[in-house]
Parts: sequence; structure tokens; C-alpha cells
Amino acid sequence: MKKLILCAAVAIFGLTSIHAQDNSMNNTNDGIDFGIKAGVNFAKLTGDDVEDADGRTGIHFGIVAEIPVSDVFSIQPEVLYSQQGLQQDFEGGESKLKLDYINVPVFAKFYVAEGLAFEFGPQFGFNVSAKSEFQIEGASGEETASIESDLEDSVEAFDFGAGAGVSYKFDGGMFLQARYVLGLTSVYQGSSEGLFQDDLNNSNLSVSLGYKF
Repeated sequence: MKKLILCAAVAIFGLTSIHAQDNSMNNTNDGIDFGIKAGVNFAKLTGDDVEDADGRTGIHFGIVAEIPVSDVFSIQPEVLYSQQGLQQDFEGGESKLKLDYINVPVFAKFYVAEGLAFEFGPQFGFNVSAKSEFQIEGASGEETASIESDLEDSVEAFDFGAGAGVSYKFDGGMFLQARYVLGLTSVYQGSSEGLFQDDLNNSNLSVSLGYKF
């Protein structure tokens, strides 16, 4: 798994290095931007077994690069750590499915006005942690016990999704971004003996604040 994550990161950001070297040989400067971003996830899973479940609020952070292709079009690859999953209340407590990923979105950006862009593209996700947690409450509502289990053998290591979003880049390098990504592959294979009987897919709405150097 670590090798897959490393290969993904090297492949994505290797493209920017090759692009920069090509521009250097041709004595051109297209303004490739590197940066960082962080924000909040409003994530959940889709499936018949979890229709009534709440989403998991988590965080994401990572690095980005924007590669201009023309004045109004660019490619933005990213490598992000992302907390996803869901939580669900039951009588006497709460259960959580905590799925953490290294996500590699590669989005096309179309600028429709100064600083304002619409984004579309695929996302490649690599699961790095999968746990279930049950919190049991007493009669007074206080937590009396917490049971955590490892689900790595039940959760798929790779997740493929597609998404869309909008971003606004301010003068000086700061940018705001909102994005929705829907998983197109099942991350949990349901079974009659498992935690869920039906297959589950990721669904994540994220809001980010970032800075490009």
C-alpha cells in the first residue's frame, strides 16, 4: 500500500517537473503554481444499509499543483490525506465507520471569470485506515464504553471516484474551494455475515482553504 501511494504521488508531481523542464529548455514561463490546502469533509457512504446514517465530519489536508494549459484552462493534481466514513445512532449509543484515505484527485479547471473556475475530474483513493467504533452510553447519556475494531480486511484498498467543484483564487495566492466527489467503486463489499449486507460507496463534500506560492 505504501508503495502504491508513493508511486501515485511521484507520477502526479513528476508531470509538473517534466513540464517545468520543457518550459525551461524553451525559455518560457507558464506560471506553474504549487501550494497547500486544508479543510473540512462532510462525508458519508451510500447504500441501502446506511440510508438513515449521518455523515462523518472530518478533515483533509495536502499539497496541490496547478499546471496552466491555456489562459482559461489548467490541470490541478493534488495529494491529500482525507478522513471519511459515516456515523449512526442506535438505541443506547452510536457507531462510526472511520475510513481514512490518501486521495489523488486530478481535476481540469475551466476559468469563467477572473479567479473563478469550475473543476471536473477523477479521483484515485488509497485506503490507509479502516476502523469501526461503537460508543455505548449509560442511562444518563454519558459514554460508558468504546469498542474499536479493525476493518482493513473488509474495506477495499483502492477507491475510484469522480467529482466536480468550484474554486476562487484571490490576488496574493489564497484560494477557496468547494468540491463534491462520488465514489464509483464499492469500498465495502457487503455480505450476510459482515457489518453491512449491501455494498457501500464513498460520498464526500469538502470545503477547502489554500495558498499557492
